Amino acid sequence: MSKNKKTIIILLTFVLILVIVPLFILKGAEFGGSDDAGSQVIQEIAGQDYEPWFTPVLEKAIGGELPGEIESLIFCVQTGIGVGILAYSFGYLVARKKYTGTEK
Repeated sequence: MSKNKKTIIILLTFVLILVIVPLFILKGAEFGGSDDAGSQVIQEIAGQDYEPWFTPVLEKAIGGELPGEIESLIFCVQTGIGVGILAYSFGYLVARKKYTGTEK
């Protein structure tokens, strides 16, 4: 077996371990968002329920709370736009360096 195949097998095994082990270690763990954690801390400090200062623009537009799927979709779109901007920027910098001949 070649050295490249051994390296790939070792890396794939490592990735599988990283993916599978947390499923067993974190069984029964509860995960919450930062909004919930912040509200709980404010409630502990102030001694009263936290009342938000404003409602999100989209909730005002539809007249109620956004479904979780829509919130996830909007978050994914924001992430995609950010990744696109970063990828374009890095590509521009690499291409500029390549075509202008400037080595920094």
